[in-house]
Amino acid sequence: MSEFNEFDQQGSVPNKETGSIISHAFEMYKGVFLYGVVAMVIYLIGGFLIQSITGFNSASMVEEMKSSGGNFSYWNAPGFPLYMTFSGVFGILLAPLYVGLIYIVNKYNTKNQIEFSDLFIGYRQNFVNILIYSFLSGIISAVAMALCVLPFFFVYPLLLLGYPILLFENASATEALGKSFNIAKENYGTFLLTTFLGGLISMAGIILCGIGIILTAPFMMVVMYSTYCAFLGKPRQIMFKQP
Repeated sequence: MSEFNEFDQQGSVPNKETGSIISHAFEMYKGVFLYGVVAMVIYLIGGFLIQSITGFNSASMVEEMKSSGGNFSYWNAPGFPLYMTFSGVFGILLAPLYVGLIYIVNKYNTKNQIEFSDLFIGYRQNFVNILIYSFLSGIISAVAMALCVLPFFFVYPLLLLGYPILLFENASATEALGKSFNIAKENYGTFLLTTFLGGLISMAGIILCGIGIILTAPFMMVVMYSTYCAFLGKPRQIMFKQP
């Protein structure tokens, strides 16, 4: 696309504008969406296993909500507290997988050969900091969600660059959190609109009978990468330590 700065065989960088970032993310996602699907399948399988282990049934809870007349309590649903605990831990443990998808996007952008094992690079590189960041950002998001949900949409843009910073700069969790916050704060309008549009696209799969979410949900990880490129430049070729 003409709005990208092209580097022969070295990848592209979007402008610091929402339209350019989303367009760049689309171009990247077209080349890596199968890896995103793999990540989502792993997430869904884990979710089903957790439901079976805890005895929680989301379908039956929906029915109870409909028949309760507004007097339903989530925490009284069979297995729900245990399900939420296990899901939270599982979500944190999956964070390196999302980082791996960002790594694959960068390899696709820079015309480097992609290997399936690249999807799991986050489990071998900066693993502890990725988990800590996932935990901290999860707490921040949960608090924002608890405040009538709406604040979450204004807080999430401040976290948008965390995972790319952890990956490409080998930063600590607190460094990634602080740097993401500071950059987003200075460019908040662009970050807010980019997050909003990226989130809409990621959730669009729900319209496709729900199962389409497998195809669209990983798009947000690609938006993170494109936003990083726009504001911090295309990452240099990174070499990871072998285990």
